[in-house]
Amino acid sequence: MTVDRRSLAKGWRALLVGSATLALAACGGGSDLGGTDERLNPLPGNPTPQVEAQPLGQAIGQGSTKVALVLPLSASGNAGAAAQSMKNAAELALSEFNSPDIQLVVKDDGGTAQGAQAAVNSATDEGARMVIGPLFAHSVQGAGQAARQKGVPVVAFSTDANVASRGVYLLSFLPESDVDRIVRYAVSQGKRSFAALLPENGYGTVVEGAFQQAVAKAGGRVVALERYPTDKARMAEPIARVANALGQADALFIPDTADSVPTVVGLLAANGVNLKRVQLLGTGLWDDPQMGRDASLAGAWYAAPDSSGFRSFAQRYKAKFGSEPTRTASLAYDATSLVAALVKTQGADALTEQTFANPSGFAGVDGTFRFRADGGNDRALAVYQVQPGGAKVISPAPRSFDGQTAQAN
Repeated sequence: MTVDRRSLAKGWRALLVGSATLALAACGGGSDLGGTDERLNPLPGNPTPQVEAQPLGQAIGQGSTKVALVLPLSASGNAGAAAQSMKNAAELALSEFNSPDIQLVVKDDGGTAQGAQAAVNSATDEGARMVIGPLFAHSVQGAGQAARQKGVPVVAFSTDANVASRGVYLLSFLPESDVDRIVRYAVSQGKRSFAALLPENGYGTVVEGAFQQAVAKAGGRVVALERYPTDKARMAEPIARVANALGQADALFIPDTADSVPTVVGLLAANGVNLKRVQLLGTGLWDDPQMGRDASLAGAWYAAPDSSGFRSFAQRYKAKFGSEPTRTASLAYDATSLVAALVKTQGADALTEQTFANPSGFAGVDGTFRFRADGGNDRALAVYQVQPGGAKVISPAPRSFDGQTAQAN
């Protein structure tokens, strides 16, 4: 992307706004879902490697408050690589924080629910006051069960909102936030009639429900909706049905990857659709330079986190570790920074459900976020327009939440 924003500086400090608002701010300048959301989780599929949890006995930091960091470090392939990148990001967060009073107790869950449960039990037996991680939905379920028994909160990274619950919070990129933001923005720009083409996979299922709800809430209507197979050879029939109904729609929602969307729009054009007469909409899956290479996608809109914070984080990460971070690494950075800020400003007793569910939210690498009481999250997202030279922000991400609703128009 080519958005030129002032970079975040190193380090984080906590700011108290009034008596109840805690936010993280830069100091001194400084999936799940069948593996279909490559931005959310750079892991193909939802692997459950048969690896027993092996406590590593490793600690990061020397603070007095112990916090478990549970990740699939011994898992093979991309899962293990993502876990290592997230562990590095947590280490970076502590190195940039001014005198953090926490110690991360690193535990390997092997990518399994049983491993996560064992890891949480081991860490809490060593005195951990809360848990950061795990990564996979089934691991979050195992960790959550153990954490509830020990009375400690969890901040995890699964993209499956079904595993969230009170005391088990998801600091991840949930598809529902993308859908709500792009639909609300489209309605604010005069779009009222929506059509949708959704992939037949776990991501498409989640997004379908979120889309129907968001359109109804915004006062719009859905005039056509079809699911298409992920096998490109079998996409034509459902796409043709939507093409025939597009005369009634002024916006078309296609929440798929940058590899698949060009095929979908190509089939629409082959069915006589004038793509300049309907506004194309997408989710954060479109946050990929490849989208700008297809001229038919120019002008399309999608919702995603403001990228400037991640770019700055990635530069600092590479300077410290000599490699690029995975996209999920910033989540571990934000979780660690948040916990360090809470402990520094309010002490370890602040690691409670009431604190994490603060409606004013927190600011991190990927923008403003807040946890809901049910364990899900809301994110303040930007809206981008696809352009040949790189996506352009056309509606900036808000920096704060107003009451219970982010003002993002």
